[in-house]
Amino acid sequence: MSNSSQVNAGTVSAATTSVTHNRSNAALAPVEKPAKFSRVDFKRWQQKMFFYMTTLNLQRFINENVHVMSDETPPEERFLVIEAWTHSDFLCKNYILSGMLDDLYNVYSNVKTSKELWDALEKKYKTEDAGMKKFIMAKFLDYKMIDSKIVVTQVQELQVIIRDLLAEGLIGNDVFQVAAIIEKLPPLWKDFKNNLKHKLKDMTVEDLMVRLRIEEDNNAAEERPLGNSAIFGATEYRGPKKDKKKDQENLAESKGEMDNLCAMLSECNLVGNPRKCW
Repeated sequence: MSNSSQVNAGTVSAATTSVTHNRSNAALAPVEKPAKFSRVDFKRWQQKMFFYMTTLNLQRFINENVHVMSDETPPEERFLVIEAWTHSDFLCKNYILSGMLDDLYNVYSNVKTSKELWDALEKKYKTEDAGMKKFIMAKFLDYKMIDSKIVVTQVQELQVIIRDLLAEGLIGNDVFQVAAIIEKLPPLWKDFKNNLKHKLKDMTVEDLMVRLRIEEDNNAAEERPLGNSAIFGATEYRGPKKDKKKDQENLAESKGEMDNLCAMLSECNLVGNPRKCW
């Protein structure tokens, strides 16, 4: 091969390597840094932080200790390897620390390696997360809808709890959510609940919410005329509002007249000749 061909081949090879390298860097471009960890929802923060460290090509230091090399390794090479590992591990550890609130940063800043830091966080906050899962599940199981409160409002309250269950990975599909909401409907919705159970597989949570709103509106429309009649009748019966003090005076006067009439009748009964009494 001529010298010019060798130069061209080398140029092409270098260009290919450069493109491949740029593509690799683009694929590993750091994503937005996760919000600082505040002792809440450790699992989600941990997943986001791990992905962030992956884009920085530092994720392996979360699980690795410094490499132990054989005695046959030349001192210069051993120094370079350890120095490179220490530098990358330092970066990894401080990226994790900077993703925590200041008070937590102060607690864990003296940890020596990334792996030690990661393990310490898991040991503390995964245990707390497990307790939180039990609390959320108990809250879901204990939740009961009542007839005296708007059903759609109660379903929205239940959905907040269900979202917490989803975040903890305790449930994972629409069918369960729909079934759970239907099962929690209040006693007066028994017939409607049984009807919905036959259509469970064909419904999403959004579909269910629409059905519940329609049913609740229909129930309210059926009750409205009766309520208006009762109100109208009560208003008509009461008539105009009277002066309370005047009513009391009239009542006392009527009572006095009634007492006088009763006394007169008693005297009439005691006298043989009514004319004499009068």
